[in-house]
Amino acid sequence: MKSTSSQSKAVAKGPDDGAESRTAGKRGRPAQRRRAGPGRPEGVSNVRDEILDAAEIEFANLGYAGTSLRNVADAAQVTQALINYYFGSKYGLFEEVFLRRGRQIAEDRVQRMDALRRSGTPPSVEDIVRAFLMPALSMRATAAGRTFMRLQARLHTEPPEISYKLRNEAYEPSTRLFTEALQAALPHLSGKDVYWRMTLMIGAYLYAFSDTHRLEEMAPGIVNLDDPDEILNAITSFVTAGMLAPAPGNAGSLLPGSAKG
Repeated sequence: MKSTSSQSKAVAKGPDDGAESRTAGKRGRPAQRRRAGPGRPEGVSNVRDEILDAAEIEFANLGYAGTSLRNVADAAQVTQALINYYFGSKYGLFEEVFLRRGRQIAEDRVQRMDALRRSGTPPSVEDIVRAFLMPALSMRATAAGRTFMRLQARLHTEPPEISYKLRNEAYEPSTRLFTEALQAALPHLSGKDVYWRMTLMIGAYLYAFSDTHRLEEMAPGIVNLDDPDEILNAITSFVTAGMLAPAPGNAGSLLPGSAKG
C-alpha cells in the first residue's frame, strides 16, 4: 500500500514538473541537478548562445529601443524569465551580445599588430590599415558575422548611455594601439589629424561592411560584395590614400561667409 501511495503521488505531481519550460513550447530556467563545469548547469552554454544569437538578429534589425525581451524570447523559443536569469536585464543582454563578437575583433587586431611589430621593420600605412580591417572582414564571412556588422553600425546611432560604454569597453585599447602606430607611420600629420583619419576609416568600413546594399543599387552587376578580396582592396586603397594625404590647410576659409577680404 505504501508503494502504491508513493506512485500515486508521483503521478499526481508529474504534470507540474517543469511546467514553465513547456509553456508554449518554450524552455524555462534549467534544472541544476548536474553540472558541466564550476557553478554552471549542464547544457547552459548552448541555450545561452541560442539566446545571444536570436538577440543579435533582433537588435541588428530593430535597434536597442525597438527590441523587446518578448521579441527575443519568441525568436529563441525560451521564456523571458530565462533571459533575465542569464542576463539580468535587457541592457545586460545587449551588452553581452555586442561584447561577444566585438572583443573577438579587438583581440584579432591586437594579434595582427603584434605580428607587424615582430616583423623587424616598421609597418607601412597600408599594413596597418589592412591589419585593422581584416578582423571585421573575416567576421563578415559568416551570416552571424554579417548580422554583427549591422549591429555594430547601428550602435553608433544609439544614445550615448547605450553606446559609449560598450564601444569603449570593446575597442578602446586596440583602437589606441592602431592610432599610435599610424602616428608613427605618418609623421607629417598632427595627432588631431591622425585621430580624424582614424575615425573616418572606422566610418568607411562600418558603412561598407554593414550590407546597406547601396553600392549594388548604384552599380548593379559591377561590384561583388561577396568577394572579400574586392572589398578589402577597395577600402584599403581608399583609406591608405586618405591617410597619406597632406595635412589639411585652413578649411574654415572654404565655409560660406568665412572668406576674408
